[in-house]
Amino acid sequence: MKKVLKIAANVLAWMILLLALLVTILVFSSGRNNGVANLFGYIPLTVESDSMQPTFAQGDLIICKEIDDLMALKENDVITFWTIIDGKKVKNTHRIIAVNEFENTRSFVTRGDNNPINDEIPAYAGDLIGQWTNVRFSHLGTVMNFLRTKTGFFICILIPMAIFFLFELYKFIVVLIEVKRPPVPELDEEEIKRRAIEEYLAEQKQSASEQPAESTESSETKQT
Repeated sequence: MKKVLKIAANVLAWMILLLALLVTILVFSSGRNNGVANLFGYIPLTVESDSMQPTFAQGDLIICKEIDDLMALKENDVITFWTIIDGKKVKNTHRIIAVNEFENTRSFVTRGDNNPINDEIPAYAGDLIGQWTNVRFSHLGTVMNFLRTKTGFFICILIPMAIFFLFELYKFIVVLIEVKRPPVPELDEEEIKRRAIEEYLAEQKQSASEQPAESTESSETKQT
């Protein structure tokens, strides 16, 4: 049972470390790319509104991928792109309603599944961030947003990593102590049996030597 708990603790520690490293990579990647993280061509994004319900909702985490072939995009695909909303440049993820082609250029008319009208500004090639892969994780986007804050990064990333390294340091020290400890000679099974027999015979011999003395004392008592 102790060995199983030890293995489980090691697995959990490594899982925490890998998660911490993954989030760290995503945070630094998004910081270098205008808030858009990119991991081997895949882009995790937090949904910021309910405009695409019921496909996905605010707080969900969706996975997009880089667009390699602009000509492969078609109606009904869901894309993420930069647009202007209330005078601010923001990321938006909507469905393609129509594709416009003019002089070898393409633009995309988009609309949210929960919106009654199309978006005012078409998405052009230079605005595109990625295409949704149909993968989403409910409410995980809210967690990722928290991890990207200083407080979340400290509590959920730095502290677990510190605990992990302290745990590994403890195991290293224990190994060093075990190595420096003088080896205890191991007895094989035959040696253990031989010693047990010798101890048994010694006890029998001692019992035999004590028995005559007790008999003599008993005789003297009877004569008296």
